[in-house]
Amino acid sequence: MRQGYLSQYFKGVAAKILSAVEADPATSNQHEFNGVAPLKKIFGTEKRTFSTRFIYLCDTDDDPPTDDGFLTWYDARENHPTRTEYRMYFPTTAVSICASAGDELFIGLKPDNTVLVIIAESGSTIANQIHWLFGISDVDHPGFSIREELESEQDRIAFASRFILEQIGIMVEEREDTYLEEMLRRFDGHFPKAKDFSAYARSTLSDISPLDNPDAVLMGWMEREEILFRTLEKYWIAEQLSSGGFFIQGDSNSTPDVDVDGFLSYSLSIQNRRKSRVGQALENHVEQIFGSRNIRFDRTKVTENNSKPDFIFPGITEYHDNTFSVALLTMLGVKTTCKDRWRQVLVEASRIPNKHLLTLEAAISENQTDEMRNQNLQLVVPVAILNTYSEKQQNWLMSMNDFVQLVLERQGN
Repeated sequence: MRQGYLSQYFKGVAAKILSAVEADPATSNQHEFNGVAPLKKIFGTEKRTFSTRFIYLCDTDDDPPTDDGFLTWYDARENHPTRTEYRMYFPTTAVSICASAGDELFIGLKPDNTVLVIIAESGSTIANQIHWLFGISDVDHPGFSIREELESEQDRIAFASRFILEQIGIMVEEREDTYLEEMLRRFDGHFPKAKDFSAYARSTLSDISPLDNPDAVLMGWMEREEILFRTLEKYWIAEQLSSGGFFIQGDSNSTPDVDVDGFLSYSLSIQNRRKSRVGQALENHVEQIFGSRNIRFDRTKVTENNSKPDFIFPGITEYHDNTFSVALLTMLGVKTTCKDRWRQVLVEASRIPNKHLLTLEAAISENQTDEMRNQNLQLVVPVAILNTYSEKQQNWLMSMNDFVQLVLERQGN
């Protein structure tokens, strides 16, 4: 196991395309995966039953179906003198009911010898992302493709892989305790405003100049802020839990009850704060990059129908001036992830027919990027994330540096 790599969370992973007999109870009642012989590399040769978490993922469900159950790995011809026939049995679950032939199956053995089973909708962005995460691309044959060890450079955990891991329920433990005492003193026991925290994160990277390559600068700042935020958040969560804030004390002889509603509300507030903060952090760092280059822009100013595009170049005054050339106007939406929310950008700033959207989301499906292209929406992706896309997509995508050069050129005109 190597810290900071996928091996910290998985001993090995396997992937295949589900067949009809594996996915459709009406077609078969076998409840076994086919082509499992390669799984011996991960699960060995002894009969074992593994406690298993099942999850079904698609691009349209923010609350994916999950279930707890088991997998049984065994040799159906254990007593045969010369033959082996390994099988993997799975029970009916809320997840298996969702599965369809052609969906993609991923099985991961974790260091504690429990198993995670992921079924991802065929052709979805999340299926693409998990393929990229595990470095598995060859699933066109009927059996399993296998990866062990998971300690190559591809397996190093960075911003994009951390996000995908959290979608499949793996919380990445990264901390920078060197700065904890300073953050507690600076922010006086409170979560700071997003803009203040972004500025602090940038200040801890004195070797990075906002005038450096904008792709590297943006990802460096985002990585640092994410780690610092999780460090501070983990400290405050531990303080809240240790204070007994979720226990209700009865009389002196009774065991305290857990305030379940209070705990769930607190947990939800943590999730919402994470989502809101990371989006604001991205906008804050992008704004700093533009400002350092003397690029003229306005942020979240009103266009039509009370829409507020994230960035308008060269500014909202020019946008509302009908004598100002549309060819010199630029709009940039900023979203850490796209999913279906990218369509929101299409109705913002109607004067600008060709819109731009910056995202940090990895491996968006070709179907989705083709639709963006057909809607005159240009996707902007930092270079560090470009390699998660297909060669065809990379030929169309813009980097952050490409976008900066575009607005500088238009500003010069």
